[in-house]
Amino acid sequence: MVGDYRDIGPEDEYARARGGYPPAPPVQTEVNAGRLWAGGVAAAVVAALIGLVGILVARAVFQLAVLAPKQAGAFGDDNTTRLCVIAAVAALLATGLAHLLLVSTPSPLSYFGWIVGLLTVAAVVVPFLGAGSLPVRFAEAVIHLVIGMAIGGLVSNAAGSASRLALQDPR
Repeated sequence: MVGDYRDIGPEDEYARARGGYPPAPPVQTEVNAGRLWAGGVAAAVVAALIGLVGILVARAVFQLAVLAPKQAGAFGDDNTTRLCVIAAVAALLATGLAHLLLVSTPSPLSYFGWIVGLLTVAAVVVPFLGAGSLPVRFAEAVIHLVIGMAIGGLVSNAAGSASRLALQDPR
């Protein structure tokens, strides 16, 4: 379309520099906060459930004493609850980070992906710093990986669907 700023080529940039075109209008990201935070709460529920199901699978299917002695049963003990709560809080913190980046940075989802990705890698490494058998530490690392991937993907999708670029009125 003629006059659409997305169709400007090098010769048009030259014309604009010489005063032939008006300056491009400023662009701002509009965020539907309700939609973003609803997605964040849903991501928190999913992250907590991933932690619970991950512990259940590791303990019941693979017979690994993940986060509690084997005598604690398939669901473990209060450490299972702690993991689920931390996963949910991490999803809510990720939602807050996404909201902050959406209103303050260029390419916010790129920065969000890098931040969540690096924090997920750190969470995956943490079990290998502690004591315990290698299979137990590996199971914990896999649970952390799946939680981190879910948080990153779900919150990123919520942020993408809750935001849009809007041209500002230059007046």
